[in-house]
Amino acid sequence: MKKSIGVITIAATLVGAVLLLERSVNIAVAAPPTGTKNVVLVHGAFADGSGWEAVAEILEKDGYTVSIAQPPETSYAEDIKYTRAAIDAMDGPVVLVGHSYGGSIITEAGNNPKVSALVYIAAFALDNGESCASIEQAVPQASKAFKADSNGNWWIEPEHFAADFAADVPQAVSHFMAQSQVPISTDSFTHKVTNPAWKTKPTWYMVATADRSINPQQERMMGKRANAKTVEVNASHVAYMSHPKETVKLIEEAAGAKQ
Repeated sequence: MKKSIGVITIAATLVGAVLLLERSVNIAVAAPPTGTKNVVLVHGAFADGSGWEAVAEILEKDGYTVSIAQPPETSYAEDIKYTRAAIDAMDGPVVLVGHSYGGSIITEAGNNPKVSALVYIAAFALDNGESCASIEQAVPQASKAFKADSNGNWWIEPEHFAADFAADVPQAVSHFMAQSQVPISTDSFTHKVTNPAWKTKPTWYMVATADRSINPQQERMMGKRANAKTVEVNASHVAYMSHPKETVKLIEEAAGAKQ
């Protein structure tokens, strides 16, 4: 009997040692990233920062420090101010990421000296004198559901929100996004960019090939014009939500690139 207990004790000790070894290996794999370690994520029109949740979780697990800016979409100046505050709060170089109208924001806010790289996710990478409105007029998007109210704010008609904005996320998610959408001011949508950061900062771009909110042709044009490392995903406008792993891969590539 004592011999059996001794064998069991030895076996348990060996199992414990193996588990500790495996844990040590896992810890080694999850070492802090090299290169830029800070990421600021900027949402676009009709949305808020909560859509970045899956992307932020993966980045944090990979060792990055993440901040999600919350520009109010009340004016271009205010949106730039909130984004600059998020950048300034970081303790070192930053990869600045923008979705949709957030691309317009990072195009100017990206001139902050802390910003090491720009990443556009189905976003407006505007040139001097361009606005989101002018790009949409040049090659119209598929959606016709954008409507202005009497206060100068723009909305997506709720019944068209899923199809035109978030077609490849669960229906319950797109329904709640339609209910909680953040309207964008006319000033934010029509403000002209004057100093594009992508002209001096390394740039990456993700094209959403099934986008109905920005024409994919325009996305390709803006990515090429910005000399961006470009990838394409078969996604709706909210590519960062339906393809978080691909989005993270692009961000981490930007973070690890030699500047």
